[in-house]
Amino acid sequence: MRSAALWRGVEAQHVFATMRLADNLEELSVLEALLEASKPPLPSGAQARHALIVAPFRYRSPIASRLRKVPDPGVWYGAEEFATACAEVAWWKWRFLMDSDALVEQALHTEHTFFKARVRGRCVDLTASPWHAAARVWRQGTDYSACQALAGEARTRELAWIRYASVRVPEGVCGAALRADALSLAEPFERQAWACKTTRSGAYLQRSGHTERLEFSSSDWE
Repeated sequence: MRSAALWRGVEAQHVFATMRLADNLEELSVLEALLEASKPPLPSGAQARHALIVAPFRYRSPIASRLRKVPDPGVWYGAEEFATACAEVAWWKWRFLMDSDALVEQALHTEHTFFKARVRGRCVDLTASPWHAAARVWRQGTDYSACQALAGEARTRELAWIRYASVRVPEGVCGAALRADALSLAEPFERQAWACKTTRSGAYLQRSGHTERLEFSSSDWE
């Protein structure tokens, strides 16, 4: 058994689009109930857990990721260091921009909520022996096949999460929860609001209401 505190960045959740469609609280309540009924059912182990934990398991992305093939169950990704979590968000925003012909010469502005959760359970640590001997395989920049195969095997063995080295940040460490019941949020939990500007030359993030800023160059990703 192993536990760790992990930072995760998500698109800001403080603006509810449904409020624009309702004239009063009664209409809003009805609309929210209709939307809730149309959502996929909660997966096993996700009941009574915060939406920030449940979302990756409830809504499976049509895009593959490092530890998940498209048909596979969801994965909740986080990072042990705050800067590493920011770098992961920045890279995905940059990748989205570069893959969008209509946007590639523009600037993409987004807002994000970064929060800290705790993961606990049986874990495979790819930064430790004997796994670290294959670091070149686990840290592939675009070929995720070996990582996806390992995640599949981890699921069959009912492991809770995978700890691995970040590809975007030297010395950074990431964690991927394979099950919702491996995650928990303290109440109140730690969270921060950040704005992100992404261009083809990279991305920078600034904390809302503060002077803290992080900058990432595309030259480190190409």
